[in-house]
Amino acid sequence: MGDLGINLPGLITQLVSFTVLFLILYRFLYGPITRMLDQRADRIKSSLEAADRARVEAASSAEAVEKEMANARVEGQKLITEAQEAARRAGEQIQERSRQQAEEMIARAEVEIAQQRDSAIEELRREFAGLAVLAAERVVERELDAAGHQELIDSVLEEGLSSSRN
Repeated sequence: MGDLGINLPGLITQLVSFTVLFLILYRFLYGPITRMLDQRADRIKSSLEAADRARVEAASSAEAVEKEMANARVEGQKLITEAQEAARRAGEQIQERSRQQAEEMIARAEVEIAQQRDSAIEELRREFAGLAVLAAERVVERELDAAGHQELIDSVLEEGLSSSRN
């Protein structure tokens, strides 16, 4: 999968994060919005029922009934418009939170990668130092003292690092 540019652990982490975020949003955002829309639908329904009762009770005043129905339609449209606006705002908030979480995850991953890289370089340096000392001992056929070890290691590493950077 690495040949295709897919980072499996990163992909799994993103899928898990997305699933957790989806479940949280479903539980805490979808439910309240649904309840709010149901309440508004109930209010619209009750307004329409009130208009029907008024029409039945006041059959002689057709003009009053038409006004009541017109008011109910306007209120219903207003409630629908408010619900759409609330849903749009909620969607924008969800997108913003998701973007922030993604940025935080990227920053943490970059820090972790840098730490792992530094750790790997240090480990390589220790191994290289051990090999350099061993090679030097075999060539010289004698044991160097600790100061001599460190001096030899530092000079070899500096030469190796400066040549690898160029």
